[in-house]
Amino acid sequence: MPLDEDVVAAIYRDHGTALRRFVLSCTPDAHLADDVVQETILRVWQRAPQITGSLRSYLFRTARNVIIDNYRKAQRRPPETGEQELPDLGATERVDELLNRVLMEEALLRLSTEHREVVVALHYQRFTVNEAALRLNIPSGTVKSRAFYAVKALRTILDEMGVER
Repeated sequence: MPLDEDVVAAIYRDHGTALRRFVLSCTPDAHLADDVVQETILRVWQRAPQITGSLRSYLFRTARNVIIDNYRKAQRRPPETGEQELPDLGATERVDELLNRVLMEEALLRLSTEHREVVVALHYQRFTVNEAALRLNIPSGTVKSRAFYAVKALRTILDEMGVER
């Protein structure tokens, strides 16, 4: 399959910065991060016709898999003389946690402002319903209602993004 430079360029343009930031949060080596981003985009480009759901979610899952593959390869072979060892990733759980955070941030951005404010207040800032009501200057019943519908909307958004529960 010939490389469609316009498609690859569009993927880099639209998702490259966020993808690189995600990879750099897993490894401080900028050269390794660039390699992972490049490998990720090429893998996604090869599978583009079969991708359903959110391209961005698929990119981040693929990057996670590339990071884990590289880590496992590095663990199987002894380091060569003068070769810099890959930093310990802190196991697959750390990468999964970062991926979940990135995907949740994307999902939250798709919510309406009113729903996002309630979710952030209740789940991230750990406010009680009454504290959130005071902070957002809305009745506590409205906080409860928005929270209910926000969670429902988040489930739909995460399903559309292809995130497994």
